[in-house]
Amino acid sequence: MPGEADPTSAAAEPDGQRRSPTNVIMVENVVKTYVLGEIQVHALRGVSLTIQRGDFVAIMGASGSGKSTLMHILGCLDLPTRGRYLLDGVDVRGMSEDELADVRNRKIGFVFQSFNLIPRTQALVNVELPLIYAGVRKGDRRRRAERALEEVGLADRMHHLPSELSGGQQQRVAVARAIATNPAIVLADEPTGNLDTTATHEVMDIFSRLNAQRRTVVLITHEEDVARHAKRVVRLVDGQVVEDRRQAPVAGLPPGYTVPSGAEAQAHAAARSRV
Repeated sequence: MPGEADPTSAAAEPDGQRRSPTNVIMVENVVKTYVLGEIQVHALRGVSLTIQRGDFVAIMGASGSGKSTLMHILGCLDLPTRGRYLLDGVDVRGMSEDELADVRNRKIGFVFQSFNLIPRTQALVNVELPLIYAGVRKGDRRRRAERALEEVGLADRMHHLPSELSGGQQQRVAVARAIATNPAIVLADEPTGNLDTTATHEVMDIFSRLNAQRRTVVLITHEEDVARHAKRVVRLVDGQVVEDRRQAPVAGLPPGYTVPSGAEAQAHAAARSRV
């Protein structure tokens, strides 16, 4: 049964508010249909969703619900069949392939279930990769990669290969790579799917901290324990939104997160100032 509409959803907002610059993501009546021979697969059926800057949204659903398709559209990895997707107020349908690639590199940080690290390459160099593609000079990208690894608690693992790291540590390297370019949005697709309970808590604490530093986080998951960390939960069934539930205010802290004290608080404040 559909949940109560979230006050920040596209359907609930007056037109002036919907077009506020605080809305980093706006999806309007998006349909995605895949044609497989004579068969049409309707992955998304008129999805509308607005996400404000600084929100932490968990998108949930069973296999085949359309959540990964929606994530690919939000990440500019695919385009809607019909409907509009506005990223920072710009309709992505009008962008060229080069422009979409530039948006993905500059504005969006991706974290995937399978880590996607280069096997025989140190953690530091793995984190540097998006900065290399962005044309950042060697000295600057080294400093930014080191800082990103420090943010995820891996300052002492920078020169380790992926094979020398646990699954949780590999995912933390992947998170560091996602934030190295200082993106406006972090998109995570089942980031805890390959992790045990302890590593899941560690990774989710990092996502909560990133969001507390004003980063917008959108996370795909089928795990209720993971979704409890988010400020808002959107649930899909058969390509449609059936629930949109807020768990914490956009401007507040993620549920259960406490701002650290002492030296950690100073690092936290410094990270907020960079976003």
